[in-house]
Amino acid sequence: MSVFPRWKSILVVVVLLLGTLVALPNVYGEAPALQLSRKDRAAFTEASVAEYTALLAQAGVTPEAGYVESGRLLIRLNDVPSQLRAKAAVEAAYPNQFAIATTFASRMPAWLRGLGLRAMPLGLDLRGGIYLVYEVDVDGAVTQVLARYERDARTALRGKELPYLSVESINEGTGEAARRGVTVVLRDAGSLPEGRKAVQAMDPDLVWVDTMVTPAAGGAPEATLTALLTPAQIKARQDFAIQQNITSLNNRVNSLGVSEAVVQRQGQSRIAVQLPGVQDASEVIRILGKVATLEFRLGDTINSPIEAKRSGRAPIGTKLYNDRSGQPVLLKRELILTGDQLADASSSMQNGEPAVSVKLDSRGGEEMLRTTRENLGKPMAVVFIERERVLEDQGGQKVAVDRVKEEVISLATIRGVFSNQFEITGISLQEGQELAKLLRAGALAAPIFIVEQKLVGPSLGQDNIDRGVFALEVGLGVVFVFMAFYYRGFGLVGCSVLLANVVLLAALLTLTRAALSLPGIAGMVLTVGMAVDANILIYERIREELRLGMSPRAAINAGFDGAFSSIFDGNITTLIAGVVLFVFGSGPVKGFAVVLCLGIVTSMFTALTGSRALIELVWGRRKHLTSLPI
Repeated sequence: MSVFPRWKSILVVVVLLLGTLVALPNVYGEAPALQLSRKDRAAFTEASVAEYTALLAQAGVTPEAGYVESGRLLIRLNDVPSQLRAKAAVEAAYPNQFAIATTFASRMPAWLRGLGLRAMPLGLDLRGGIYLVYEVDVDGAVTQVLARYERDARTALRGKELPYLSVESINEGTGEAARRGVTVVLRDAGSLPEGRKAVQAMDPDLVWVDTMVTPAAGGAPEATLTALLTPAQIKARQDFAIQQNITSLNNRVNSLGVSEAVVQRQGQSRIAVQLPGVQDASEVIRILGKVATLEFRLGDTINSPIEAKRSGRAPIGTKLYNDRSGQPVLLKRELILTGDQLADASSSMQNGEPAVSVKLDSRGGEEMLRTTRENLGKPMAVVFIERERVLEDQGGQKVAVDRVKEEVISLATIRGVFSNQFEITGISLQEGQELAKLLRAGALAAPIFIVEQKLVGPSLGQDNIDRGVFALEVGLGVVFVFMAFYYRGFGLVGCSVLLANVVLLAALLTLTRAALSLPGIAGMVLTVGMAVDANILIYERIREELRLGMSPRAAINAGFDGAFSSIFDGNITTLIAGVVLFVFGSGPVKGFAVVLCLGIVTSMFTALTGSRALIELVWGRRKHLTSLPI
């Protein structure tokens, strides 16, 4: 009599049905598509699908389908040339309204989408796209912190009306001998207690050291306050810069409308960005890696910028810039605010010229309100700052050189009082669009520079898919022939179980949203081999029991019970290896490890439970079972 519980058979049927349903979207494949996201962050509605498909039809492009997913409009097309023509048509009809990404969309029917099902994400090597690795200038992150300390110290001393001679940052040495901090020289040592209290409020974690200095020519003694960051504080700020850059890069990716992007830390100071389905590398690199921000400064109305440029030295308290026409502009060193205090930004048209509408956070709004109220009739400038790293030929070798471009894009007289909302003009339409994206996404906490760049075309990705699937089919075919020839009826059961194992593995990859790559396909082929091994252990144990004279039904029970420990031990050791690969590996190694670990789970379920349920269904319930086709 069968000892296999009925509920286990029902469980196997339910799991296989659900797994087949979840894995079904992967059967339909993908097609090139456009993904439209509104720049005002409003969501598309299903009613707008017909409008845009009709627009493309007028441009000679016939979409396969259009639908709304997560508030974004996806328009599926027949081929890549149609995709590019459709993008140009939408940009021409609705300039500067959408973030348009070239991507891929599943061909699955609408009823599957209605169930919330999606195909498994594919890696860059299968889907095509862009892979970038950025090096983060972590030392530059500390330099930015020191500049903020310097600026905040000046503001704190002015707020307390304490006279000072200088406020300078300390940025000396490298490695363990590095000295990073800030020095404040007070004009009067008598104001030391109050000055110390004012500057310490900037950052309670800083430890300030007091040093008394007496001028050589006599007079009142001065007081010097010096603070140095500890190595732990420097490391913490460098780590924060990397995490902040990851957040900013994620925001910039979202502003481009890219779906299923991966932005993650790689090593100590690098960030890897994977953008599946994206083919426009120039736009992505220009937006993602651009280290651009704004500074707002008051203009100097006393000194001559022409004289400062001629002498090559700006007066104390000022800094010399150039505007876009190359004319010198003299601005005060005191910052009103920076791009870090911007809450939102959008490109627009004001009086027929491009502009960027800016919204500040509460702190920035208060500072702008105070500045405009106290400086009516005086000029205020907007300085555009862009950093980049270029390769220069020095002594026959290519050397990376950091360049900083600073120019005044707007210099206007303050005519009225305003606070947290205003417009920036004096820029081109394209510059306004890019600047709005960068400011809206958030400033990078430290400059980043591309150290690796790969572009995988969609045709190459499809070729990788075809080759990978062909390898899996050949592997399954050879195993099926061997199993059917060597184990006959039980071999056919093993073939069914292997097929179910592949379906369940695809379903788990779809549910976990783990991207499938070429190493992942290798993991699937390896999983098939491991699943076959488990079935062979069971079948050989059944044959051994039959040779010893045991009845067929008892041999089935003994075969599964006796092989369990060997199968379990072997899969657990492999699972441990897979977990180690996932924890310590990166990129393709992690992809292989994920598929391997999930494949172990599915192979154990199908070999021990699925195979048993099918064997019991065919042979286990027969009243007069005298032999087994094994």
